[in-house]
Amino acid sequence: MKKLLITISSLLLMACSHVDVSQYSQNQPQFDPYDFFNGPIKVEGIVLSRSGELLRHFTADINASWNEKQGNLEEVFYWSDGEKQLRDWLFKPDQNGTWIGSAEDVEGEAELRFAGNAIHMRYQLNVPIDGDTITLTMDDWLYQVTDKVIINKTRMSKFGFSVGEVILTMRKP
Repeated sequence: MKKLLITISSLLLMACSHVDVSQYSQNQPQFDPYDFFNGPIKVEGIVLSRSGELLRHFTADINASWNEKQGNLEEVFYWSDGEKQLRDWLFKPDQNGTWIGSAEDVEGEAELRFAGNAIHMRYQLNVPIDGDTITLTMDDWLYQVTDKVIINKTRMSKFGFSVGEVILTMRKP
């Protein structure tokens, strides 16, 4: 019973410790999706297990463009094990100041908010693993550190438990 109470208390504390993107509203440079996500972007990143072990690394090319108020990110990932993966994101703002994103391997819609130099995005991603597909919750935090560089840290979880993280940089030429 004691272990159960400790586990429940820990989960409640984690749920209460969520950072709100608005706390970064004064940080510079101010993120502008129409500016940063426009044209080619180079990506380098790593995937870590929940214990911090390097599982894979990758590079990616993003071709980002806008058509009226709709953004498209065509991503091509080149994984260290030879796998090539494609993802085509479609983003559009809604009336609440939130951006909604969709991609073929995303369950439902991704919700994206930004303030100052920070971007926060949450979504459910279908990930192929050993011939099967599992759905992971992706909790993305991106920070624009210069007008040409974003650093991204993503927590991956299943049933609320961390299963790993992704760390990457996005660079405009």
